[in-house]
Amino acid sequence: MTVSKEHREFHQLDLTTGWRTPAGYPKGIQEKILSGALDEKAQTGNRTRLLRFEPGAHTAVPFVHDYWEEVFLVSGDLIVGDETSGLGLKSFGPHTYACRPPGVSHGPFRSTHGCLLFEIHFYD
Repeated sequence: MTVSKEHREFHQLDLTTGWRTPAGYPKGIQEKILSGALDEKAQTGNRTRLLRFEPGAHTAVPFVHDYWEEVFLVSGDLIVGDETSGLGLKSFGPHTYACRPPGVSHGPFRSTHGCLLFEIHFYD
């Protein structure tokens, strides 16, 4: 399966519709796909999405995936880590960025006041 992104010029996004909870994520965390698609079984494709955490939303375990991930924290707060595992907690605010290669463990994540992330996922 070949997955590509369509050409789209600047356009207004409707941030009130099109949100869904991604597979494996808890309630309170939702994504809105902006472009593209990722086929994790075939390890092809790329996608750009918004990911939002409602206030108090959190994941329970770290994530590891086989694709590249770039993340820009647009607004709100994001807390990374887990006190119970000894990893410690790090808090991040708006305009912070991460670039993760495949196979890197990251998280768990939570947000006290909620946040909005801009993410790009892709395979080499």
